[in-house]
Amino acid sequence: MKVVVVGCTHAGTAAVKNILANNPEADVTVFERNDNVSFLSCGIALYVGGVVKNAQDLFYSSPEELASLGAKLHMEHEVTAIDVEQKVVTSKDLTTGEVSETAYDKLVMTTGSWPITPPIPGRELDNVLLCKNYNQAKEIIAKADNAQKVVVVGGGYIGIELVEAFVESDKEVTLVDGLDRILNKYLDAGHTNILEEFLREKGVKVALNETVSEFVAGEKGQLTAVKTNEGAYEADLAILCVGFRPQTELLKDKVEMLPNGAIIVDEFMKTSQPDIFAAGDSAVVNYNPTNKSNYIPLATNAVRQGMIVGANISGDHLAYRGTQGTSGLYLFGWTIGSTGMTLGNALQAGINAEAVWFEDNYRPEFMPTTEKVYMQLVYDKDTYVILGGQLMSKYDITQSANTLSVVVQNKMTVEDLALQDFFFQPHFDRPWNYLNLLAQAALKQLSEA
Repeated sequence: MKVVVVGCTHAGTAAVKNILANNPEADVTVFERNDNVSFLSCGIALYVGGVVKNAQDLFYSSPEELASLGAKLHMEHEVTAIDVEQKVVTSKDLTTGEVSETAYDKLVMTTGSWPITPPIPGRELDNVLLCKNYNQAKEIIAKADNAQKVVVVGGGYIGIELVEAFVESDKEVTLVDGLDRILNKYLDAGHTNILEEFLREKGVKVALNETVSEFVAGEKGQLTAVKTNEGAYEADLAILCVGFRPQTELLKDKVEMLPNGAIIVDEFMKTSQPDIFAAGDSAVVNYNPTNKSNYIPLATNAVRQGMIVGANISGDHLAYRGTQGTSGLYLFGWTIGSTGMTLGNALQAGINAEAVWFEDNYRPEFMPTTEKVYMQLVYDKDTYVILGGQLMSKYDITQSANTLSVVVQNKMTVEDLALQDFFFQPHFDRPWNYLNLLAQAALKQLSEA
């Protein structure tokens, strides 16, 4: 069985390892246009902020490791065409220019995503950067050394983490976002209001409801300001973090896709062409709260889907369980976890949803210390099924987001969580765990409605 894998970051690395583990006789060929594999782009902000000293630590595999397992790696090779009828991949060696063709029995598309780059005047300036791969991380580090005024465009996870990194590096930081709240995909207003105020206390200029209209150049052609619909902000470095789009042009009109280009896959990671698999940021996920296909580019989704490709390359053996889009964030001492739908997302999806906000200390006040936990639970008012949850504290509550992820995936109700068996030990929690109390607050809200 000849398997060709196109792209080798998270999903590709996981796919290669699991294909060879389950099918040691398979002939696996990998094409990767970069000179590295498995780069953890979620660690770029840690590298920028000096938490991670060596960028090499952000790799968890290597071409050498994959080759030792039996894969044939073609690094710095770009796939330029795919003939799905003849089952042939055309590739170009980016160092020599040589073009070659490779036949396959099974094709794995793990080409990932690329930052969205709006056509803004001045985008081509040297100090207007993207934040995705290893080379971009090195460029940000190099140019940040000589920059003092940094503008981060985009208030998602990557943008917010970069804001923290630059603040900790004593830069003057402005955060620009076209929406009215930061982290709007993950958190509702209760949490983002707290975080936005905290960013301002840290000296960050938070410019919401503003869209960038121009990156302004000085007399010498260098970046001097970022102009928005509301004004202009001085800058000698700007980072664009406005989201990602799947890199799937090679299969356009050849497999079924969402309008944004994300490849539609079934529970076994097969596309509408059964000999072509897709995983990671190039593919959709099954979003359990709605049981519909959605585009959620997260490393956790990618490694799971890559593993499932490896299990199913020779037959349907392991079905994907879907995702809740569970995520965590550490920001200036705050630990933040979220899973499933926000209230805004649920209402937009036409669900008769409600949310309850609850605050409590994570453990008894008689303990030497404790911390407040800010929580929100989103649920369906018709069925009481829990749709999502959000937590934030100076105490590490992030694993509770994983607990809520299991709750959402298994379509548990408010009553289920209110009475769920959690242990009690004063070092860790109250007789009622804070998740119990959160669900009990939802029950009370329902009884008063």
